[in-house]
Amino acid sequence: MRKPNLANMKQTSSKKDKVLVPAKDLATLEAELAEQENSLEVSLEDTVLRLSDYLSAVDMVIKQTFNHRVWVKAEIRNLSSKGGHYYFELAEKDDDGKVIASCRGNLWRFKAARVLAKFERATGMPLDRDLTVLLKVSAGFHAQYGFSLTIEDIDPSYTLGDLARQYAEMVDRLTGEGLLNLNQQLPAPFDIEHVLVIAPEKAAGLGDFQADADRLACTGACHFHYHHATFQGNHAPSEIREAIVSAGQQFYDTYQRLPDLLVIIRGGGAVGDLAYLNDYELAALVAEQPIPVWVGIGHERDKVILDEVAHTSFDTPSKVIAAIMAHLAQLVTQTLQYQAQIKQAAQRQLNSAEQQTTRQLSQIQSQTIGQLTALQKDSDYAWRSIQQSAQRQVKQAARLTNDLHAQIQTSAYQQLASASTHSRINKKTIMHSAQQQLLQAQRDSEHLRDIVLLHRPSRVLKQGYTMLTDAKKDKQILTSSSQLYPEQTVHIVLKDGKAKAQIIDVETN
Repeated sequence: MRKPNLANMKQTSSKKDKVLVPAKDLATLEAELAEQENSLEVSLEDTVLRLSDYLSAVDMVIKQTFNHRVWVKAEIRNLSSKGGHYYFELAEKDDDGKVIASCRGNLWRFKAARVLAKFERATGMPLDRDLTVLLKVSAGFHAQYGFSLTIEDIDPSYTLGDLARQYAEMVDRLTGEGLLNLNQQLPAPFDIEHVLVIAPEKAAGLGDFQADADRLACTGACHFHYHHATFQGNHAPSEIREAIVSAGQQFYDTYQRLPDLLVIIRGGGAVGDLAYLNDYELAALVAEQPIPVWVGIGHERDKVILDEVAHTSFDTPSKVIAAIMAHLAQLVTQTLQYQAQIKQAAQRQLNSAEQQTTRQLSQIQSQTIGQLTALQKDSDYAWRSIQQSAQRQVKQAARLTNDLHAQIQTSAYQQLASASTHSRINKKTIMHSAQQQLLQAQRDSEHLRDIVLLHRPSRVLKQGYTMLTDAKKDKQILTSSSQLYPEQTVHIVLKDGKAKAQIIDVETN
């Protein structure tokens, strides 16, 4: 139904106050009835009447006393039709909901079409039970059927005002209890994988929704769980509440988690049937759901209380499924972009590590060759020194006396042989040490290369580690708690995707 226009309530109330003033006040009516009763008591005191005659007299009194039409406010407790005639059960209730007055009412066929058509055009809904209406009536009494009111007209503006009052009271109550915007404060789902759908069975709007939902489900990107309830009639709110509760419990028992989204759709029904959805208990249940609730009731210009409390409201069920598809498409696009960025960053780091390893290996090789060359020069110098020393000793021994020549010559040869042996051993030792240092340098270079390769970002991420980057400076890698601050938005980089998080508190060790 259309959201009631609260601006018209003041005008409606003034009209109601005018038409409810009776033609005669109660004191005047009581006096006239008492006078007629006294005159009848004298003439009928000793007369025996038939029931029909007595009831005919009652009918006459009612027609003479209530021979004018008045406007009466009443609640429709029941309504039925037969042969074009409409039969009402009217009542008045006190503040506690207790019936304090009731009677029958009749709207005859020759006026019913005009009166009901005018009511539906003005209110956008059919006349039904549980509505409070302002009726133009005349009193009637029949000897066989008893007392009833003949309905001449119905003022639709009064009903609109009453509906607007109820709607406004419902909004005020939800606002006062903190429920009106409660569901809207929930964050939108990051990934929509499981969706609970509450809809009337075989509704046209459900068919439009399901046609697109089935194509989406075939891809495995999203799964829809359908539950049905009646969306029209007085039992509609309770059935929808039962469907929401049972659907949520059944899903939790199966998956041990909450669904990502709850969708309530209708579509294709009469505008008047929307009035049944303006129920406080239903609105409170939707507002208190722990997951976002999207509604698509199915009318662009008409609004119900569910549109007020839902996380997101759409005009039609088709727009609901379109929003789900758009959300998933955007998520896939962002994931592909993050994947490409991670791949590029990892490739850059790998290229940098390889270049650094090559430079370090070249430096180690250069240092090793330089040390080997220096050792070889030292060995040659020592060999030349030994030879020179031996030659000096030989010359000195030659200058000794002839008597000692043989002894000196023998000693010189022995010293020369010993020196030669030590020189060869020293040279071998030096060469062996240089070769060992070169092999150790090669092993160290290979070890460093292996360490660099083991710490590639892609391999580290596959081992379960993550990497933090600043959301505003996406290329800045966060490695210290000093780079973090409360309410900072960061990206958590995983091996196969990226997530966004917010820093709540920072503790520094």
